[in-house]
Amino acid sequence: MELLNISSLRTSVTRFAARIGRALALVVASVSPLQAQLPPFLELRIPKPPTVATAEHGSFLAYELHVTNFAPQTITLRRVEVATAPGERRVLLALTDSTLLRAVTRPGTTLPPAERLKMAGGTRAVVFLWVPVDRSAVPQSLGQRVIIERGSGDSLRTEELDGVSVSVAPEAATIGPPLRGGPWLTGNGPAPETGHRRGLIPIGGTPSIAQRFAIDYVKVGDDHQTFSGDRLKNTSYYAYGTDALAVADGRVVAVKDGIPENIPGPASRAVPITLETVGGNHVIVDIGGGRYAFYAHLQPGSLRVRLGDRVRKGQVVGLVGNSGNSTEPHLHFHISDGASPLGSEGLPYRQESFEIVGRCRTFNQGCERAAGVVRRGEQPLANVLIQFPP
Repeated sequence: MELLNISSLRTSVTRFAARIGRALALVVASVSPLQAQLPPFLELRIPKPPTVATAEHGSFLAYELHVTNFAPQTITLRRVEVATAPGERRVLLALTDSTLLRAVTRPGTTLPPAERLKMAGGTRAVVFLWVPVDRSAVPQSLGQRVIIERGSGDSLRTEELDGVSVSVAPEAATIGPPLRGGPWLTGNGPAPETGHRRGLIPIGGTPSIAQRFAIDYVKVGDDHQTFSGDRLKNTSYYAYGTDALAVADGRVVAVKDGIPENIPGPASRAVPITLETVGGNHVIVDIGGGRYAFYAHLQPGSLRVRLGDRVRKGQVVGLVGNSGNSTEPHLHFHISDGASPLGSEGLPYRQESFEIVGRCRTFNQGCERAAGVVRRGEQPLANVLIQFPP
């Protein structure tokens, strides 16, 4: 009988253990972090905390949730919730299925609607939120919850992630009217899916929505048309040449003049549209509190103020025209948190007083007049006909 070779046995055991170790390492390596008990690899970001806006149907918060997939695997958005603070966690808004699909856009893509909620690794979705709140009990902060699906068949899993809370600014600024009389159609005004509301534009490397609460004020006649006579002449339009008014005391921080006017029409532009010309002849007034009032598409040579001027509420700053990125004479007006027409974040505001005298189904379509109803301290919404004090 041969004696046991202890040295050979130790070598065999060592080699066997090494093989087992390599096998275990391969198994561990094949299990991704997302298969372990880790939260979804998502970034949830809110670029601009919301300010309470109040309109005829109640108060609301309009803001955006950016969702970025940091994992290599494709995920599918299934639900987005907005709730009050964690201690109470009362759900204020829940988006699923078609409501979520309508609220989501995918920057830099042309995906068909059926694919919009599927997010490959490294892609982003923007969820446009319009959250109703009780004005008498506005929450101080909001929490966001995102529920996703990953995998397919037997490996399909549902996961959720609670994002950080975002503070809520309690009240919008109160301003005077930007125009007189009327009726004025609030074209492309505040609503969940208007072009202004969805106008996420990167300026200087940062995407923002300066036009979040913007309105294109178009004056209409008794026949609900915006002009009378030759539609190719600016002077035929009821809005043309009306006074644009300072909505509050303030200081002029930007002016642009000398841009020629367009011939009315959807494709007619007198100059190439750039960041410098997009607003046409315009005025920006710092009205205090980090708020800036923007008046766009004014007539060339009509500006009544200069850079650095102090203005009083109700003072004429210029005349309504058709310059810049404009299809017909109208006043584009919005308030934002910076002096850049597009590189700032839009803020809601409260008009001291206006009268609702009618409504339209869409921009200047299906309009009907109604008995006047005076509204005070509210934000006008899209496609209503309003009358300002004379």
